[in-house]
Amino acid sequence: MDYTIELAYTLNKPGSQIHLLAIDTNQLTKRYGDFQAVNSVSLKVREGEIFALLGPNGAGKTTTVEILEGHRLKTSGQVKVLGMDPSENSTEFRSRVGIVLQETGIEQYLTAVEILEQFTNFYESPRSISDLLEMTGLGEEKDKKVKKLSGGQKRRLDVAIGLCGNPDLLFLDEPTTGFDPSARRTFWDMIKNLKTDGTTVVLTTHYMEEAEYLADTVALMNHGKLVTQGSLSDLKISHNQTSITFKLDESSAVLPEDIQEISKISKGMVLINTESPTSVLSGLTGWAISEGIELTNLEVSRQTLEEIYLGILK
Repeated sequence: MDYTIELAYTLNKPGSQIHLLAIDTNQLTKRYGDFQAVNSVSLKVREGEIFALLGPNGAGKTTTVEILEGHRLKTSGQVKVLGMDPSENSTEFRSRVGIVLQETGIEQYLTAVEILEQFTNFYESPRSISDLLEMTGLGEEKDKKVKKLSGGQKRRLDVAIGLCGNPDLLFLDEPTTGFDPSARRTFWDMIKNLKTDGTTVVLTTHYMEEAEYLADTVALMNHGKLVTQGSLSDLKISHNQTSITFKLDESSAVLPEDIQEISKISKGMVLINTESPTSVLSGLTGWAISEGIELTNLEVSRQTLEEIYLGILK
């Protein structure tokens, strides 16, 4: 495979690795007149990972993905997708990239298997229909007309269509919008299985829980710029805030001055965000024991991806 190669290593540390890049952009820029929709974005997506691109509306992520898919031309910068320039829209590029749009508009009066027969005919070496049905869990619904499928089943069919050409790379745009929690979790497990099968997945979503559950790497865009990119663990380490919450039952109790300074109190509930949870908890529990005060509903938690996301965008 003609992928870009990133040599990632740490000096004096065993286990150096060579990572193949499915996507590599350098200073990618897109302008519309004086408006810069994408501003010098450099992304690296490793082969075989699930990569989540996040950002508020107008952040530039849709334009970025459309350039990567070959649907929009860049103004400047370098773009390689599977080692190819997507703007050339070659037959090889189209055969190796799958795209699942937010809305596909497929024929409602055909059955699931008839839809897949149509789309597999577009490729020289398609994935077998039986594999597609098994991968997406649509085996029992294969003879149902599309209009009879549930919302979750239709979305699974969309993914099956995107996989017809047996792509190395799959783009997923807001894949679980409108799903109930159970259907969303089932869909997530299917996407995880794609990774196990060796498919690289680029995901755009507004659901932070979805990105946290699925993604190996997360990138956040805002105002056309790449704000941060890294693994979830790296992001959580770099935004090392721990939340401590509890209910202060004693109305006359006064928190120690050093804890008051870092606390937010509302209707008897106390919230402390700290980078030194062990020290704060030691002081807090020591004070409570000495005063004979119960810290009701005491909880300690690391920041979620959503909290990190909102904090970065402030």
